[in-house]
Amino acid sequence: MTDFVSNVLDSTVVGGFSRIGYEWRSRSRGFAAPETFDLRGRRIAVTGPTSGLGLETVRMLAPTGADLVLVGRDPERTRAVADQLAPLASGRIDAVTADMSDLAAVAAAAGLMGGIDVLVHNAGALLPQRELSPQGIEMTVAAHVIGPHLMTRLLLPALSRAGGRVVTVASGGMYAAELPRIAGDRTLEMNEMHWNGTRQYAIAKRAQVTLSEMWAAAEPAVHFAAMHPGWADTPGVKSSLPLFRVLTRPILRTARQGADTIAWLAGVEGIPAPSGSFWCDRETRSIHKSPSTRASDTPDRRADLWEWVQSVTEPFVR
Repeated sequence: MTDFVSNVLDSTVVGGFSRIGYEWRSRSRGFAAPETFDLRGRRIAVTGPTSGLGLETVRMLAPTGADLVLVGRDPERTRAVADQLAPLASGRIDAVTADMSDLAAVAAAAGLMGGIDVLVHNAGALLPQRELSPQGIEMTVAAHVIGPHLMTRLLLPALSRAGGRVVTVASGGMYAAELPRIAGDRTLEMNEMHWNGTRQYAIAKRAQVTLSEMWAAAEPAVHFAAMHPGWADTPGVKSSLPLFRVLTRPILRTARQGADTIAWLAGVEGIPAPSGSFWCDRETRSIHKSPSTRASDTPDRRADLWEWVQSVTEPFVR
């Protein structure tokens, strides 16, 4: 019955993605707070830890005894969060500066991070206008797809030795996006004439989830998991989707509710599903909700996506 109700809620989208879905699942399944995990001896890196889901994730993980590596683009804000967590933490907290859209900065940061057991890709934003990264890549794609892929590549030896994990924070918005065809001059990036921030964000999130599945097949020594947090009331939603927030605010999840599955995937003893699975509220979910996105998810498009992200990140892999 619990599974049936959960599936019905998810099929309605509003019920599954809102606080209604989280509260039903957490109460019916008796979610243990991530703060209760014993993660002594583990080193967990979290990108985008200074607000929203990232901040709630590191707050939940701080009391577990894990050593935390906070990877933020603003050194002062990142250091301030590290100081804020210090009274809660029994493990070490390090602050590393990196804008995940800047591949040179990502490569430099990876060199400073040392041995990592768990890598959480959370950083990103929904932008109101088209911008380019220092390497000339559309900023949304650079921060959500290319930068995380590069960091995974660079930390993969350490993650493999540790039998570690990579957790990618996606979005339910990706359900509306097909996997694009990448060939010739075509990439994940929308051009200036047709650029739409919400659409570009959804495409990037679709690519994240696809790449998580592909990493799982390519690297069996590491457990890969992607998740979506549902509709959470975060600073990003407030600034990027103000009308959506006004209309849905009574049913929006708290940031902690949205982040719960991130912290759980980072710390739970033995993730109870195969590597490459997609999660929401500690349950696996399909990566498709419509025939059109399923039809776009072909082996050749996947292969082209992998070849493209590998080629773009290759110059920064030492």
